[in-house]
Amino acid sequence: MNIVNKVTVRHMKQNKKRTLVTILGVIISAAMITAVATLAVSFMELMQRQTIANDGEWHVQYKNVNKKQLKAIKEDEKTKSVIISNDLGYAKLKGSQNENKPFLFIKEYSPEAFKQFPIQLSKGRWPKKANEVIISEEVAANANVIYKMGDTITLNVGERLSNEGAQVMDQDHSLEVDNGEILEEFKPKKAVSYTVVGFIERPTWEPAWAPGYTLIAYKDEQLMGEDDTVQASVVLNKVTSSLYKHAGELAKNNKIDSHYFHSELLRYYGVTNNDNLRTTLYSLVFIIMAVIIIGSVSLIYNAFAISVSERTRHLGMLSSVGATKRQKRNSVFFEGFLIGLISIPLGVISGLIGIGITFLFINSIIQSALGVTEKLTVTVTPFSLLLASGVSALTIFISTLLPAIKASKISAIDSIRQSTDIKLTRKSVKTSKIVRRIFGIEAEFALKNLKRNKRRYQATIFSLVISILLFLIVSFYTTSLKKSVELNQSGLNYDIQVYMDSSNADQLVKPIVSLEDVTEFSEMKELYALSWVNQESMPDLLKEIAKNEQSIINDKYSYYMTIHSLKEDALKAYAKEVGVAYDRLVDTEKKGVILIDTMKYEEAGTNKKGETKSIYKKKGETLDLRYNDEDTGEEKGLHQVEIAALTDKNPMGIVSTSFGELHVIVSEQVMNTLIKKQANNSYQVALFLNSDNPIKTQHEIEKMKANGISIFNLFQNRQRDEQMILLMSVFSYGFIVLITAISIANIFNTISTSISLRKREFAMLKSVGMTPKGFNKMIHYESVFYGIKSLLYGIPLSIIVMILIHRATQSSFTYSFTLPWASLLYCFAAVFVIVSSAMLYSSSKVKKENIIDGLKQESI
Repeated sequence: MNIVNKVTVRHMKQNKKRTLVTILGVIISAAMITAVATLAVSFMELMQRQTIANDGEWHVQYKNVNKKQLKAIKEDEKTKSVIISNDLGYAKLKGSQNENKPFLFIKEYSPEAFKQFPIQLSKGRWPKKANEVIISEEVAANANVIYKMGDTITLNVGERLSNEGAQVMDQDHSLEVDNGEILEEFKPKKAVSYTVVGFIERPTWEPAWAPGYTLIAYKDEQLMGEDDTVQASVVLNKVTSSLYKHAGELAKNNKIDSHYFHSELLRYYGVTNNDNLRTTLYSLVFIIMAVIIIGSVSLIYNAFAISVSERTRHLGMLSSVGATKRQKRNSVFFEGFLIGLISIPLGVISGLIGIGITFLFINSIIQSALGVTEKLTVTVTPFSLLLASGVSALTIFISTLLPAIKASKISAIDSIRQSTDIKLTRKSVKTSKIVRRIFGIEAEFALKNLKRNKRRYQATIFSLVISILLFLIVSFYTTSLKKSVELNQSGLNYDIQVYMDSSNADQLVKPIVSLEDVTEFSEMKELYALSWVNQESMPDLLKEIAKNEQSIINDKYSYYMTIHSLKEDALKAYAKEVGVAYDRLVDTEKKGVILIDTMKYEEAGTNKKGETKSIYKKKGETLDLRYNDEDTGEEKGLHQVEIAALTDKNPMGIVSTSFGELHVIVSEQVMNTLIKKQANNSYQVALFLNSDNPIKTQHEIEKMKANGISIFNLFQNRQRDEQMILLMSVFSYGFIVLITAISIANIFNTISTSISLRKREFAMLKSVGMTPKGFNKMIHYESVFYGIKSLLYGIPLSIIVMILIHRATQSSFTYSFTLPWASLLYCFAAVFVIVSSAMLYSSSKVKKENIIDGLKQESI
């Protein structure tokens, strides 16, 4: 170690507090960068495992390939393995006790599928021959049809055709039923016989509304004829962005009609050809990393700048005995190297431990919030470790660069004169006379001190501005995440939705709402109508859609209307909430209605979510309701209704999500008038329930086995979204805590060091008669000036960054930009509290100094 480096080490030891604060700042910085990188990698790995568990491991799927095309796919250089599958069709399940699920659905798989696809064997073995089959346990549990190992079953396999016979339906299409009568047609094609060799759990790909229970048979490639076609799911040797182009070329060269990508799994490998969500996440991650780096540079730069200021005399002495510019510059870099050598490994280890502990506590929340069964585990990759270490090292280098350049320029004469830090002119320290008249001489001294020590003053202001930026940016980021998740929830405010025919509603409603766990319910009749509205009443987004569809006729657009009637008590409460008199709603002459004029939407193709007006109308205006006669197909007049109130508040069960759709709330009296005017009096009854145990409540309703009833359980999705908000809050507020720790350490380090270096100045003021009270006033005024100046810079800069964050989220969500006023108020208060605390803490030590000792101090 050369003499310059030895002097550097000795200086670091003499200034232990500042060195420890700097080390702590780098440790926090490295820990945060490590945590962010590890979180990203771990989350992606979790979602890869979960997607594979749900949908199987495959990357590209080629549809309807024949034997020759299958051979070409297998021989492709990028192919690792190929899974062959085929949907053979449906067969009627004799003796099924579930009226909504009267079929078996037969799928054929090659042996590779049993490893790559999410199929859980609960009993028996996998099929090994073309005449062997495994059956879902749900056949026995739900349909009450019992099969045993070794049973031989003969099935007439065919296809389901829609009521019109024009569409072949699959498992995504529920059974077409009306008043207990099956409307669809089953067309058998061939008879097959199977031997039962095992049982499986209900596959994840089988929807709850699917009309067929899953059976899986063995697909023997050798038995394929030249004209037989199958689906080929390919696992690639290496997942890269070039797979999209390669798959397209392979399909084109071999005349394969269509191919699909496992987009969800590929997204979690970081490979996608078009994904707005990826843009949003990458933008936000970039902003987070930038915030961490800026905060860290602020702290570390100030530490090194102050270090160079303190070492001015030492560096001058070294210069006088022959130290070169390079040696002086390298002394600062060496100090940064030592700080990094200690801090970066500790920071990386701390980050991994911290994120590991965090995962341990929030795994249950993550599983609920994301609806996953896999656990989030700490995934460490060489890339994430190199990224954390590299960014931390870059942060230290940036922080030391300017101080190192400054150190290289210090000459022996400047260091003896101590003229590098403070260069005064009369103009530079001139203050307004108004300051003295209003606040006193102490305020004037405070302002002159700040101007006199301009560089340290600017360094402190910079630290405060960065702290304001960090706090407001992270607060706004958290709010943006919550808003995005709230938009994703689509305003659902109930657990279970039950639709029933008007013919049997009276017999069903009371038993359902009387169930043990039901805590709240809303019953309403629903009637469908339409209304032609002038173009100027349409929002811009709907105008654009309507023009593309050419659905504006004679300057008018036909809105699809859903009319809901609430029971008397529910309507009174809702009317009070939206501010309309109940009497106006029960008037069957004027027919007053409440119009919900705000909707949440999702743009087709972009998955972009937002909130907008659905129509522009005023109170007192009318809507001309019409309906389509089911018998004649003609459009007929219904009634004219008057808008008694406009609102964005949805009663329980109503969600506005589609452009061109309006929801209208009416009384039962008005609804009965509308129903009587319709030729066929057709309406349905909807029941919306909240329950302490939604799963149990759903099963109890299903046990009633009523005809013409449809049940949708939305509890799990809503719970998942609520857990998502909690999850976002845990990470975001944890991030705020660490950011705040860096900021406070930054401010205390800068101010306390600055005050410590001004001992000589304070001793001089005391020697000419400044009282302790006057000294305290001067310190308080300095705190105020620091706070005001930092807020003047920090608030506008923060708003600019908030706008950038808002724009980054707009590729996936749409909502208006609003300032976080509460966070701004907290910020105002926090700045003055932190600055005052730092000033008082530092000045309390100076007060104890002897005047003579202070005047003897030589370092500034």
